[in-house]
Amino acid sequence: MAEETTTSTTAAPEASGESRPRPTTPTGAGRPQGASGARPGARRPFAPRRKVCRFCADHIPFVDFKQVPVLRTFTTERGKILSSRITGTCAKHQRQLGQAIKRARFLALLPFTAS
Repeated sequence: MAEETTTSTTAAPEASGESRPRPTTPTGAGRPQGASGARPGARRPFAPRRKVCRFCADHIPFVDFKQVPVLRTFTTERGKILSSRITGTCAKHQRQLGQAIKRARFLALLPFTAS
């Protein structure tokens, strides 16, 4: 038996000049909700707590490289220095902290990488 081919009697949308139907989405579904685009009456889930510099709160004038337990809290398991955005450390103490961690690494008080 011979195979029968079926042809469509309707032309493609491009050939007839019609546009393809677009999928319908709810209003604003693809846009991120910012402060100006928020729905009226909608509240944020919670206000994040302001991070406070640990060294300023404890009135520590200088970060010492010999305080290994303190320096360990500011590094990851892999030995990377955590950013001030994560820890809440102020810019002044973050610079001192980075220098102290690097000095402690050089003196083998802290590891350079995870072992």
